[in-house]
Amino acid sequence: MIDVAVRVFAKRGYHGASVDEIAELAGISKPMVYLYLESKEGLFLACLRREADRLVGAFQGAATAADAAPELRLHAGLLAFFTFVAEHRDSWVVLHRQASELSEAIAAAVAEARGAVMAEVADLVRSGIAESEGRSGGRDGTGGGAVVQLSDEDADFVTHALVGAADSLTDWMARHPGRSPEGVTLRLMNMVWVGMGGVLAGEVWRPARPGSSDPLNSPYG
Repeated sequence: MIDVAVRVFAKRGYHGASVDEIAELAGISKPMVYLYLESKEGLFLACLRREADRLVGAFQGAATAADAAPELRLHAGLLAFFTFVAEHRDSWVVLHRQASELSEAIAAAVAEARGAVMAEVADLVRSGIAESEGRSGGRDGTGGGAVVQLSDEDADFVTHALVGAADSLTDWMARHPGRSPEGVTLRLMNMVWVGMGGVLAGEVWRPARPGSSDPLNSPYG
């Protein structure tokens, strides 16, 4: 029933989908749907939660190799994410392209799923920052040996930027069906992780501001 409902919701949208069609395609009676899930919203929530659990599980399963470096685990998690989106396009439509426009209960379920992914990514980003700072003393680009200390707020910022970019790139993938999840993942890792590595090494970009005395280890105010 949930498999059929995901397909119908993805094809027709929440408002265009009917419980009658879902019940007929699933080979059950309409009263049976209401017996288990009470309403169309309840059915949609069941779809959303199952697909969200699958997505979060795919990310967690790929990113939990304890003996791998944080960036390798993040790469594995992002690859699992983009692979899931590519292979389960209907699920992605239900999860993120429709759900955010619906009821408060559905929006809360979407936020919970997104929060689970955010927590996983944040843990990997913080681990990567800690490992990089421990491995290298950093530099200021002039040989002075200055160290850029990144805070929890910086890690949170990177996490939001990374998850937001991954979300937006699912639309890019839809417009470029020939691009593989592997290629998209590698591009994103190079944009974010290599850039963060430069910051950790002291390569902080600023617009030209004559007379500025901002210290290098506090570049963001």
